Amino acid sequence: MATTLIEGIGSLVTNDSAFGGLCGVIDDAALVLDGERIAWIGPRSALDGAGADVRLDAGGRTVVPGFVESHSHLVFAGDRAQEFAARMAGQKYAAGGIRSTLAATRAASDADLLANVDRLLGEYLAQGTTTVEIKSGYGQSVLDERRSLELAAAKTPYSTLLAAHVVPPEFAGRTDAYVALVIDEMIPACAELASWIDVFCEHGAFDEDQSRAILAAGEAAGLGVRVHANQLQHGPGVELAVEFGAASADHLCHLSDADVEALASSDTVATLLPAADFSTRNRYPDARRLWDAGVTVALGADCNPGTSYTTSMPFVIALAVRELRLSPDEALWAATAGGAKALGRDDVGVLRPGARADLAVLDAVSHLHLAYRPGVPLIGAVLKDGVLVAGGLS
Repeated sequence: MATTLIEGIGSLVTNDSAFGGLCGVIDDAALVLDGERIAWIGPRSALDGAGADVRLDAGGRTVVPGFVESHSHLVFAGDRAQEFAARMAGQKYAAGGIRSTLAATRAASDADLLANVDRLLGEYLAQGTTTVEIKSGYGQSVLDERRSLELAAAKTPYSTLLAAHVVPPEFAGRTDAYVALVIDEMIPACAELASWIDVFCEHGAFDEDQSRAILAAGEAAGLGVRVHANQLQHGPGVELAVEFGAASADHLCHLSDADVEALASSDTVATLLPAADFSTRNRYPDARRLWDAGVTVALGADCNPGTSYTTSMPFVIALAVRELRLSPDEALWAATAGGAKALGRDDVGVLRPGARADLAVLDAVSHLHLAYRPGVPLIGAVLKDGVLVAGGLS
């Protein structure tokens, strides 16, 4: 395999505490890549004289791990801009708009759905995100949930069955019948295409007993567990996530002391999605409280057509610093290493020997600029699996 030396790195964020602090920053650094993996990392002065097949110069810029998106909904069709405008005019979000996306997605061809997934993954990549989880949930028939996961699985190894997103219109007033369909038909038909089962445990979607039944069926089919929990009001979502040993509990805008304690005593990652709260004018989660309690925190963009139509992890980082009261170091860690932990990975979201060669080069002298300069396009180059896929290096 070809080796690549990247030198001239003014500031290198490794997320390896061996280099000091939370983010393990090395100044005046260099990287050696061996194919799709990192072979060496450290100060430029410590690099031996061994040659490399390719030499690249970062020009004094900052290098960070590629962002890790552990919560997205990319298989969809249609547009909900009018719904967004209505919310900005004062209409309260109640998850009802999901049904409009459901109709558009069912009517769309595979080619159109896949083109949309490719477009959004391209946006993610251009903004430094090199790992993306994709959920189903806008099909909600056996056929459409399976084809959603087939399309997702063609683009990422991180796919999640979210058939229990809301109750589709044809099951209005018959939630238990829909739950039975999910358990008896959708999970058996789709489990081979997914890594996780997810459920929107929320008033107006699925209650505690219904959510528990769906998660138990998914777990019995060999799927890991994720939970949309406590987004719109306090509920049993966090308790369920901890009960099932979920990889992640997501949203978490309404938490009790018991919820925080339960998360802190578990391995469940708290995945916070502030762009969704920005878009819905929902209350922001108390990330400071979670972090200080020892909970592992991840940040995600939650790209979806209704409540968080963004693929910008830099925007999410800026929101987390301004509104969730995380420090810039904590927010960057949560958007990289935290997201990796939510996906059960230790070789992405970090830059160290043996890790994937997934990284972003910032047109900035420090990673602090991700929060310091919100809205400014700072991603100068992106490497995924050791290959330059966006921007440029000299």
